[in-house]
Amino acid sequence: MRTKIFSPYWLPVWFFAGAILIGALLLHLDASHPGGPLSFVDSLFTATSAMCVTGLAVVDTGSYFSTFGLDVILVLIQLGGLGIMTFTTLIIHLLGRHVSLNDRIAVGQSLLHDPSFSLPRFLVRVVAWAFSFEALGALCLWLMDPVGFNPYSAVFHSISAFCNAGFSLYPDSLTQWAGHGGVNTVFIVLITAGGLGFYVLNELGTLVWAWLTDRRKRRSLRVSWHTEVVLKTSLTLVVAGTVVIFAAEGAAANAPDNFLDHFWNALFQSVTCRTAGFNTVDIGGMTNVSLAFMMLLMLIGGSPGSCAGGIKTTTFRALMGFVWAEFRGWEQVRIGRFALDQRAMNKVVSLVTMTFILVGAGTMVLTSLESGDSSYLMARGEFIADMFETISAFATVGLSTGMTPLLDDFERVTLIVLMFVGRLGPIWLLSALQSWQTERRYKVPTSTLPFG
Repeated sequence: MRTKIFSPYWLPVWFFAGAILIGALLLHLDASHPGGPLSFVDSLFTATSAMCVTGLAVVDTGSYFSTFGLDVILVLIQLGGLGIMTFTTLIIHLLGRHVSLNDRIAVGQSLLHDPSFSLPRFLVRVVAWAFSFEALGALCLWLMDPVGFNPYSAVFHSISAFCNAGFSLYPDSLTQWAGHGGVNTVFIVLITAGGLGFYVLNELGTLVWAWLTDRRKRRSLRVSWHTEVVLKTSLTLVVAGTVVIFAAEGAAANAPDNFLDHFWNALFQSVTCRTAGFNTVDIGGMTNVSLAFMMLLMLIGGSPGSCAGGIKTTTFRALMGFVWAEFRGWEQVRIGRFALDQRAMNKVVSLVTMTFILVGAGTMVLTSLESGDSSYLMARGEFIADMFETISAFATVGLSTGMTPLLDDFERVTLIVLMFVGRLGPIWLLSALQSWQTERRYKVPTSTLPFG
């Protein structure tokens, strides 16, 4: 029993749970919030949101917490942003087994793509990539606006952006920089880099270095299948989100008159709702069309082995490939120059199914507690706000229509569970639970059922 409890699959669970508990105890201290009281549930909520790099907040982070409290939150964000990826790498290495590319695309275990993989060297590169992006981002923010982004604020927001956490020191997030091309660009680059995955960043860095140093190899350089899928899918989602939000918000009564400001708002929201959590416009004031499409983008999230949450871009691409194969009558699910095997598709379907079950259950809980005794006409609009909040928590996004501070303790505990499960990943938790089970040594007769 002890071996199963401390098996490789359960190590991330205990690591995250322990870090969250320690963070909650530290945030509960008066030294973390000298200006007012903070209940343990609120401390636990804040610690979970930081460790799970979500960004949902029950109090104004910048004004409510002391420097010590902000430091605790910042450490949790950094640990949470690197934790899952680091543990995934370490545990697969400890398992010492072959992991096929088709399996990796479904469950996010894309870190052993290189046959010459070296765990110590990879972890060093991960830390180097993270600190390099965060340091450069902080420097750029400080140079662009030394008043709005003083050195501490610049570092805080840079780490929060790269780790896709979404915590801001300002009550209105980044709305005062809406339309600021430089600040928007810095955050978009940080969010995108943190959401692509460290294997993708490492591969792109290696290819760029090879292109610069060896002219003879320039024509033969080519990204891997995994990186190609991640880049194409990510770009498609960003462009689609920008177009939809630009069109939907352009038809609204409060649409910006300036075309460039409108474009930056649409682009930034398209990027940030892929689990980053910052916003340059009032989310509660956006149209239903924008919110609906943003919920889809939040569910998809970032890419495997990254700081982002969601079902991941590779899972979404595999699902779209499956639907397209069904339309065309193909037996294989093709994605680019390769096809997925049945085992990979089973994991894709399992992940998507579990995601919809958890999001549906969370939405029902919030709706029952918020407006369960109200008619549709009385509670019009609350359902989409409840679903938006649930998806934001599960996909570790952090965007909110403004209802987070208004939730009661039970509703906050519900979001805590969703953030924890969403950050670890339903498939990972399912694998952890399955590691306790004994495989059946028999099979029952098979049959079929009518569909459609």
